[in-house]
Amino acid sequence: MNYIAYYQLKEQPFSTAIDNRFYYNSHQHAEALLKLKYAAEQRKGLAIVVGDVGAGKTTLARQLLEELTEDQYESALLVVIHAEISSEWILRKIAVQLGIENPVEEKVALLTQLYHRLVEIYDSGKKAVVLIDEAQMLHHKAVMEEFRGLLNIELDSKKLITFVFFGLNDLDETLALDRPLQQRVAIRHELCSLTQKTTEDYIRYRLEIAGTQKALFAEPALLAVHEASKGFPRLINTLCDNALLEGFLRKKEIIDEKIIREVAQDLKLA
Repeated sequence: MNYIAYYQLKEQPFSTAIDNRFYYNSHQHAEALLKLKYAAEQRKGLAIVVGDVGAGKTTLARQLLEELTEDQYESALLVVIHAEISSEWILRKIAVQLGIENPVEEKVALLTQLYHRLVEIYDSGKKAVVLIDEAQMLHHKAVMEEFRGLLNIELDSKKLITFVFFGLNDLDETLALDRPLQQRVAIRHELCSLTQKTTEDYIRYRLEIAGTQKALFAEPALLAVHEASKGFPRLINTLCDNALLEGFLRKKEIIDEKIIREVAQDLKLA
């Protein structure tokens, strides 16, 4: 037996893997989605979302991608995995994600391919939207200049592509590498940590999605989770997952404050 069976759950409620079924639409996330969908809908060109580590930026990016329906958008999500990405690499990735099967190596020819594909998407009545996660890692001026160049592509006075950057707070410094690009930010939203009440609602929501409406966490335990995690969703998940495991090992029906405090110490969060 594991804690899933012990607490009569259908699955892990606090996995750190991104799963849109567990997306909790807090007030600030709902507001961010509204702004970003407006940017995509109105072809605003460039929108950015910034926030601390674990604030939920990647979760928000996945949810936005899901809500950009295929009948209205040609959309894609690119995740930057290291800092030494060249402008040619990013252009080829964008080309592939937008449906260009054989992007050429030569840069000018590749930009021509991209232009024709963007016109094709426009003529079909759809909007091209590319989401870039971990965008703060793109700290090369040449890469920023390529994004600016793509944002210059217009037809009938409308931009043919919209970018949404998700990144840490130093994304603003990355954009500052190319001042004209920085000045084109049409929408900016900063994700903050969750309030105490939202943290509690978030925990209850994920438990419900995982198969139970039982109050598995005592009220003081919920408060302790918020205090130890500072309201950051990733840390909330890690704390609660470990607490449920510890509760199972101790055969506790309810997770109390003591378990949360001990788990927080073990995780160096106290």
